[in-house]
Amino acid sequence: MQEIIAAKDLETQNNTRWLASVYFKNSINRYWRQRRDSLGISSSEKPYLRKKLLELIREENLQIAVQMAVLVSKIARFDYPKEWPELFSILVQQLQSADILTTHRVYMVLHRTLKELSTKRLTADQRNFAEITSQLFDYAWHHWRSDVQTILQEFSATVQSSIGTVFSVERQQTLQLTCERWLLCLKTLQRMIVSGFQSDAKNIQVPPVKEVCPSLLQAVQSLLQYRSVFHEGHNFHPFIVKACLKLMKVLIAIQNAHPYSFSSQYVLPPILEFCYKKITDPEVYVVSFDRFLIQCMILFKSVLECKEYKSSNTGRVVGDTVITLEQAKNNIAREAEDVLKLLMVSERVVLLCNVLIRRYFIFTSTDLEEWDEDPEGFHHEQDMIQWIEKLRPCAEALYLTLFENYRQILAPVVVDILKEAMGNCPAAEVDITPRMLLKEAAYGAVGVSHYELSNYLSFKAWFEGALLPELHNTHSNGHIIHRRVALILGQWVSEIKGEIRKPVYCALLGLLQDKDLAVKLASCRSLCSLMEDVQFYEEDFVEYVPACLDMCFETMQNVQEFDSKVQILNLISVIIDRLGEKILPCADKLMQFFPQVWDESSGESLLRIQVILAVQNFVVALGRQSPMAYNMLLPILQFSTDINSPDELNLLEDGVLLWEATLNHAPSMVPQLLDLFPNLIAIMEKSFEHLPVAMKIIECYILLGGVNFLHLHSAGVAKVLDAVVGNVNDKGMLSTLPVIEILVQCFPGDAPPLLGGILQKLIIVFIGGGDESNPSKAAIRASAGAILARLLVQNSSYFAHLTTQSSVSTLLQHAGMKVDQNILLCLVDAWLDKVDNVTIIPRKAYALALCILLTLREPQILEKLDQIISVCTSILMCDIDLNGSEESSYEGLHSIENNEDVVSSAAEETKEFRKRQVKSSDPIKNMSLAHVLKENLQACASLHGDAAFNAAMSRLHPTVLGQLQEFLKT
Repeated sequence: MQEIIAAKDLETQNNTRWLASVYFKNSINRYWRQRRDSLGISSSEKPYLRKKLLELIREENLQIAVQMAVLVSKIARFDYPKEWPELFSILVQQLQSADILTTHRVYMVLHRTLKELSTKRLTADQRNFAEITSQLFDYAWHHWRSDVQTILQEFSATVQSSIGTVFSVERQQTLQLTCERWLLCLKTLQRMIVSGFQSDAKNIQVPPVKEVCPSLLQAVQSLLQYRSVFHEGHNFHPFIVKACLKLMKVLIAIQNAHPYSFSSQYVLPPILEFCYKKITDPEVYVVSFDRFLIQCMILFKSVLECKEYKSSNTGRVVGDTVITLEQAKNNIAREAEDVLKLLMVSERVVLLCNVLIRRYFIFTSTDLEEWDEDPEGFHHEQDMIQWIEKLRPCAEALYLTLFENYRQILAPVVVDILKEAMGNCPAAEVDITPRMLLKEAAYGAVGVSHYELSNYLSFKAWFEGALLPELHNTHSNGHIIHRRVALILGQWVSEIKGEIRKPVYCALLGLLQDKDLAVKLASCRSLCSLMEDVQFYEEDFVEYVPACLDMCFETMQNVQEFDSKVQILNLISVIIDRLGEKILPCADKLMQFFPQVWDESSGESLLRIQVILAVQNFVVALGRQSPMAYNMLLPILQFSTDINSPDELNLLEDGVLLWEATLNHAPSMVPQLLDLFPNLIAIMEKSFEHLPVAMKIIECYILLGGVNFLHLHSAGVAKVLDAVVGNVNDKGMLSTLPVIEILVQCFPGDAPPLLGGILQKLIIVFIGGGDESNPSKAAIRASAGAILARLLVQNSSYFAHLTTQSSVSTLLQHAGMKVDQNILLCLVDAWLDKVDNVTIIPRKAYALALCILLTLREPQILEKLDQIISVCTSILMCDIDLNGSEESSYEGLHSIENNEDVVSSAAEETKEFRKRQVKSSDPIKNMSLAHVLKENLQACASLHGDAAFNAAMSRLHPTVLGQLQEFLKT
């Protein structure tokens, strides 16, 4: 490819050479470095390619030259400095050429290469970049100053000439190339100053800043004047625009990177003064230069909010003559504060505020035309546009920063502007006059500075005396003020409280009926803000809900933009969420609305996600009456949880959450929900991404579906659980184990045979130990032990069958564990070890399991008799201390607690109520540990003989023996 680029016989076939350069560039990331999946370019070939590339720098075709510059930068990222140390020395040599095209192309390469290398953040890479800067900076700076003088002289000669085209074509081309080279040099200097010097937060001073910034300011002042000479269409007009903008951007970048150096008296005052004058009193050739004014505002705002220019009150130790870095920085901050105080006296602050509101906040004729043509698009553009992209949002951002810094000065000023605007333009005004536009701007200023103005303006009085009367103006031109009023009601939400709330709701509902979509959408947003506010009370709004929903439904039919539909759906979702069960009277309307929107949004996954979220809130609000929505809900649920759906990638996550919400609030299981369960099996077979929610869904099915569910889907449940256990991380295991436990608890006869392989894995987990210092692993082991203990208590015969299977021994061997004794004795040891790490009910399960195992024929069980009795008596003593109330402790059972609100009414048949039922009927809870202990001690004595039994009992501590005797008497 390089030979194609360099081929002399292809000079007329630039497209071929350009394609070769593009392919060469794109192949660098893949083939330049050696990779396992690619042989790459050989080390012997690379030196030749690098050398040849530098020889081809003087490429006449601009498109190919750009590709070559990017190509060099990509190779430099990999090879400089180790493999290509001579790169920059060769480039510097070529910069000394008298050929302007050669130097232009060299600066193009330097710009691209420095941009690439500046993104490397390792300390060694930054050190290399600093060395490059020290090598190149002085030369580039000298070249830049020389070029700017040449450019200004040539421009001056052009202006002084009576005919603008006195230059020969060759001279114009040379000047054009010089201008482009100057811009590239400027970009190179910016990269070196910003990234090639240590931040002045660590070094205090970066000397080039003081030298460069005044020259940049002088250049922008000089070039800006030619904008009035080189009008649009002139050959050099694009350069003037580009140069002025780039100079301002460089100044902004330097101020952000080196604020302490920028605060020099030779830099900050003149630049800030320049920006101030351009904003407040721009020349004719600047007034229409919006992008330049934006840069001035950005720089001014950056200085005002710069934290490095705000000093602290910390002083120096008396007698300490050494100035620390922090003290030096604080001294510079004080100097910067003094500069700002001198430049920003009260009169200038007030003037700037007035100019921002009266000039830059005003809607232009272009704005009004865009609004009339597309109200919906206009609304979203105002909402979504970045403040640095358009003049009015940028002016608002500067205004807010100004207000934060000079609140006490500006608050009365803004209030006076508001009063003046309202006085000059009554609410009945119907023509779009400068007075109306100024009032809109004043309203906007008060709206965005609501936080700072809340102590200076009574919202209640303003609303009743001015904003409300504005809404009585029904003329078509009233939409300008109406939209602003709607926005204000959302911005001042913190001041809308008490009795003023209902009138504000009425006002926004009235605006929601406006014919202008921009007004409607602004009202939607403000209603959302009011309803999400902490001072929202549903009883105040419930009377407006039917009308509000009707207007939302109507607006949904009229809008076209995706963002508009999302905004309306969000409002509906918030209404449902905040109203809760009070939304029930409107349930029929919503059940007609959601399917309609769902069908209309086919192919728009992001919009369907919003529908799913709103439906989820609706299901939660309906609670146990949610089955009334099943005809609407189940098709959405089926589609959003189907992994074969074309929208599966986008909808599945929200679909499973909707599924969980549906089951959580279902009063009973219905066949349609049972038929949906295979979708969950398919989801889990594909990935474990939704594991926690999937386990909650299975738990809901167990609680709601009972035996019928288990008979229908037992194989699927077992398949999912078997795939999960042992193959997921600790968090996944902790989500899964409660489901296994509730299966064993609710179906002690049917579930264990289905879960045989899983239970064998749990034996390995429990007796295998593990990293006990890891809380998650300790919790997994304790939960596994609780499940096995429950199995032994509730289905002893299957437990005996499980522990005698040869596959358990095989699993132990594969896990690297050598078991020299009966597996049951290993379980006894593990239960004794973990009994203090679990809560009341699992502890009781451990104790009951240990009691049952007293009947083992193994003589080693007598060696553990004292420990077993000690555990049992401690649990029995705990029951006494709790006044026999295990139910309170049981509420915290780890296996099925979801931290959800407990259902207040026992009659409410939801998931929570069923969980409480399961808890209250738990055999572990209802068994008498003392009775089980007594029976199994007697069986143990008869099994091992009185002599051996009494010998084991004699090892008991007298206190424990006394407690045991007391319990056995009862």
